[in-house]
Amino acid sequence: MLHRWKNPLKAMYSIRTKFTPDYSKVPVLVETELKEQFVRGSGPGGQSVNKTANCVILKHLESGIVVKCHETRSLEENRKKAREILVSKLDNLINETNSIEAQRKRYDDKKIKDKKRKQDKLSKLKTEWKKRENLI
Repeated sequence: MLHRWKNPLKAMYSIRTKFTPDYSKVPVLVETELKEQFVRGSGPGGQSVNKTANCVILKHLESGIVVKCHETRSLEENRKKAREILVSKLDNLINETNSIEAQRKRYDDKKIKDKKRKQDKLSKLKTEWKKRENLI
């Protein structure tokens, strides 16, 4: 059974912001290029972790990237999250500076830089005002 998964990165960055990344270069997962395994998870959880095989190990055969996901108790949710992580890693590997994460980082850095510039300008105006009013 072949599934064509929707672009999971769109869901990750669909929060209402002015940031709109370019999804045109995001790789699409092809199920024939994936090897999927279900194993028992590890960590806290006791019997629910020890008896059920709901940890997903996903390997992209062409690039060799391996992703392990055991965030929830649901196998289907772990499968979806593993694919999201794999698409993100592939995007970072293939597109590097044009990946969604790199675009997000550039946007965040620009916002921080603009905020700092506004704060500096305001403090400069404030000190000039204090000098002018002889408050210093």
